[in-house]
Amino acid sequence: MPRFSIIVPVFKVQGYLHACLDSVLGQSYRDIEVIAVDDRSPDGCGEILDAYAARDDRVRVLHLPENVGLGRARNAGLPHATGDYLFFLDSDDTLTPGALRALADRLEETGDPDVLVFDYARTHWWGGTRRNVLAHVLATEDVFTAAERPEILDLLMVVWNKVYRRDFVEREGFTFPPGYYEDTPWTFPVMLSAERIATLDRICLYYRQRRQGSILSTTSRKHFDVHEQYARVFRFVDARPALAHWRPFLHAKMGEHCLDILSKPDRLPPSDKGEFFRRTAEMFRAHRPEGVRVPAGLRVLEGGYAGYLARRQAGRAGRELGRRARQARGAAAARVARGRSALNLHRPLDADLAVYSAFSHRGVLGDPAAIHRAARELAPHLRNVWVLAGEEQAAGLPPDTEYVLLDSPDYRRVTERATYFVNNVNWPGALVKRPGSVHVHTHQGTPLKYMGADLLGRPGARLGVDVPRMLRRADRWDYSLVANRHSELVWERAFPCHFTSLRTGSPRNDVLVGAGPDDVRAARERLGVPDGDTVVLYAPTRRDYRRGGLVERIDPARFAADLGDDHTLVVRLHPSLADGPARGLGLAELHRRGVVVDATDEPLQDVLLAADVLVTDYSSIMFDYANLDRPIVIHADDWDAFRASRGAYVDITAEAPGHVSRSYRELAWLFDSGTWRDEESARLRSAFRARYCEFDDGRAAERVVRTLMLGEAPSGAARLPSQATSPDLLIPS
Repeated sequence: MPRFSIIVPVFKVQGYLHACLDSVLGQSYRDIEVIAVDDRSPDGCGEILDAYAARDDRVRVLHLPENVGLGRARNAGLPHATGDYLFFLDSDDTLTPGALRALADRLEETGDPDVLVFDYARTHWWGGTRRNVLAHVLATEDVFTAAERPEILDLLMVVWNKVYRRDFVEREGFTFPPGYYEDTPWTFPVMLSAERIATLDRICLYYRQRRQGSILSTTSRKHFDVHEQYARVFRFVDARPALAHWRPFLHAKMGEHCLDILSKPDRLPPSDKGEFFRRTAEMFRAHRPEGVRVPAGLRVLEGGYAGYLARRQAGRAGRELGRRARQARGAAAARVARGRSALNLHRPLDADLAVYSAFSHRGVLGDPAAIHRAARELAPHLRNVWVLAGEEQAAGLPPDTEYVLLDSPDYRRVTERATYFVNNVNWPGALVKRPGSVHVHTHQGTPLKYMGADLLGRPGARLGVDVPRMLRRADRWDYSLVANRHSELVWERAFPCHFTSLRTGSPRNDVLVGAGPDDVRAARERLGVPDGDTVVLYAPTRRDYRRGGLVERIDPARFAADLGDDHTLVVRLHPSLADGPARGLGLAELHRRGVVVDATDEPLQDVLLAADVLVTDYSSIMFDYANLDRPIVIHADDWDAFRASRGAYVDITAEAPGHVSRSYRELAWLFDSGTWRDEESARLRSAFRARYCEFDDGRAAERVVRTLMLGEAPSGAARLPSQATSPDLLIPS
């Protein structure tokens, strides 16, 4: 008996069917059966299904003699299911890699619940991917009932984001009705009846958003089916007195759902909207529980259709008045702000005010944070102020860290008077650079991929990037910090502006250069690494040949298993992927189960200190990590595609800091054989460090503060930038 019976109803999806079935049959977890139901599809779907069945004995095809619709096609597959769990997969959707293994593991972990609810992401026809906005509801390890966690019913009420224990479904006699909205009278009864519900906070399914929309977005009288579907739900509850307390909830849900359908311009013919409203209102009155107050947003259903239309018109008029009022207030505030700014811009600069930002105002991070720490120690007279995007970025700051919020009045006051500006990203275009101010740009490490003006020849890589605007903002730079001569040459070519390159080293790497055993021990404890484990840090970068930047080159679960029990795999995503669907595709779940450590949100230098070896593709953190003189492995299985789409200043496969793998098999062999840390690895790393860690001596932040903020002459022969004639300015002594 298989673990999963995957029932796939099929109708007019021949363009998507291969992708759907391949995503199922290609899963590493193979204990499944696929019951594909050809709902008398008029295209080539039947032939496609038969071809798959001929190749894979896990596939069984049912050819229905007539078209019966989605719900009854699912019903046709139910009697043939023999698996422990039922999975209803729509034939234009796909499973994510590793989804079935994750589902099976979670079912075992939670003791075979009645229902397991998992996460999904919408994949749009234009290439975008958006995770379910209510994913946080799934972030629980508990097993519960809907009454104990009613927020589970706020999730999209569909059948395909859950798996169902087959004997539970058979015992309760659940089936799908005909018509539109057939998921409603399945999902509510199932969820309300389930005695044990579990969740999986992992994206297991890609929900395809077609350009022409789903069948529910078409204009048709079939949307009237929603009334009968809710009537079925109410009949189900009426037949089970123990569920009577759910009537107020279902009554409100029904009203909200019907009003939502009515509000959509493309759902109902205009001539049918009045009838739809009247039938909804009748049903709303008929099922209203006694003694329950109707929510304000649904009281319109207690009146007539004319009142509904008038209320909608009044709402639109009110929103328009509100918009105009906000515009007027905003214009008035802008005039006041401009006047105040004009006054401030004529006042002298505050010689003791320094402003910092990092990674688009995400927090006290990177090189600016290192310079800030040095400034507090070496120049205590300075007032140091951070610019943050929002209060959430301030949550973890020490209480004595001063900050302002972007675009707030306080932000404008400090940026209009500050002398020193330190950032690793360009400041907003509205910020005026005043004569006498000092803008220090730290960058975000040594550049491997094309940046700045070099992107002009890479149209795919500069999607959404305004290079001329980027250069105009870079015109405000006074100083560009570099850790090696390679960076100096690249930045002066990529940003043809009027700055001076300072060979200071990277301030953020000072802690790596000066770290001792206690620092390493503390970093490993922070990550929860067991004593004696070898820590393998996997840090992939984003790809420009894929919209959104996410390309999964390595399965972390497989890599962790292949490394063995005496290794800890730490994964750190590129910052641009941290808030997208990447973690939901398995990383968060693997971290929860202790399979890997997700260190994406941890301070970078702490993560680097904890690692015994770095595995990366083309992330610039390899240049930072080289300061530790520990092994580095480059996994370059798509190097040609990466270099063609983005462009690279260095062929990192030819000038690698360690061994290079071109496939996962090669990567696994490097670790299994111990080759990752052999003499050749050390030789390659030594040459790499000599070139790219050239100016990192552990005193970069001090050098910046003493030279640029305190006006001290740097040690050695280097002189202040305004006096310099040598290109070797600020070479470490």
